[in-house]
Amino acid sequence: MTKYLFLLLSLFVPSLVCEAQKSDTLLFSGQASAWANYNFDQDISLAAGVRYIPQINFQAVKGKNLFDAEISLNLNGSAMIRPFDSLAGDGSIKPYRIWVRYSGPQFEVRAGLQKINFGSATMLRPLMWFDKLDPRDPLQLTDGVWGLLGRYYFLNNANLWLWIILPSENPKTWEFAGSDIKYPETGGRIQLPVAKGEIAFSGHWRMADTRQNQLSLPEYASVPETRLGLDGKWDLGIGLWFEASQTSFSKTLGDLKHQTIVSLGADYTFGIGNGLNLVVEHLQAASGEKLFSYSASIGFTGLSISYPLSMNNNLSAITYFDLRNKQSYNFLSYKRQLRKLDLHIMAFLNPKNYQMPYQTTDNMMLAGKGLQLMLVYNH
Repeated sequence: MTKYLFLLLSLFVPSLVCEAQKSDTLLFSGQASAWANYNFDQDISLAAGVRYIPQINFQAVKGKNLFDAEISLNLNGSAMIRPFDSLAGDGSIKPYRIWVRYSGPQFEVRAGLQKINFGSATMLRPLMWFDKLDPRDPLQLTDGVWGLLGRYYFLNNANLWLWIILPSENPKTWEFAGSDIKYPETGGRIQLPVAKGEIAFSGHWRMADTRQNQLSLPEYASVPETRLGLDGKWDLGIGLWFEASQTSFSKTLGDLKHQTIVSLGADYTFGIGNGLNLVVEHLQAASGEKLFSYSASIGFTGLSISYPLSMNNNLSAITYFDLRNKQSYNFLSYKRQLRKLDLHIMAFLNPKNYQMPYQTTDNMMLAGKGLQLMLVYNH
């Protein structure tokens, strides 16, 4: 996929550099992190790693319009250790973001490897179609998608999104099978202002390839899949929101032919001390061979509490309740900010059989109970 980046940059960057003005900028930044994880319930109990994400940004202003580009890499290395017995290591280098964008006062067009995310929910997100952001991850990392995204902003605060995404053999969030690489994926979204809030409608279409699924489902080289989404949020003193996604296939896929996911949430900041923020969300997911006639379902409730101890110190906790299996997933985090250095001390207490859906955090590392220490340096 990297070849698409060089093609895009070759079309735009040389001409802009030749016409560079004083207002044009080329910036280098990066994020370095190191972590150590100790799990009391794993045979290989100790894990450690380092990560570096170098980033280059270019901006060129022409009148009221802006051209900008970003290139960043994800360099990651880790080791799994059984104390005094064995050691195994792993490492990878891959593109993280590679995009170019042209924008004006009411529009933007962005092409390349980019993050596309939207929706109103924060912890349990039916509209997590193209990202895997985990609210427990201090780095907020997620792989991007290769595609073209256009957005238009109306004067009444409404906005329209349209996208084309290159298909991938690897399933995205909430997908059980990859895509047929012969057909691009397309979709769009429109957000509309309403009284004290906003509401949005989203849609996405792709050709799925179910031949590599591990669920003993019928195998098709190409099966049309349609996703529809609806979400809204309001500020009524208490923040309220909902988010829903409906996925349907045109061919028989057993209980997964139709899938419905709905999330409801609320948040409020209590006037206690420096302000205690509470977020509650509930997600219900169901599937079946007939639309709205379901034979399988799961339910999760999320609770997030955050309290700023001071300007540079914050304490937070996130708990997920698995209603079907009557289990809870618990995460406690302390963050201290020291100029460009962030210190994170985290503790987790989870079931050994980890069954949280879609989260990007390494499930094996968070299964059971343990501690994690992370240092993050931004420059």
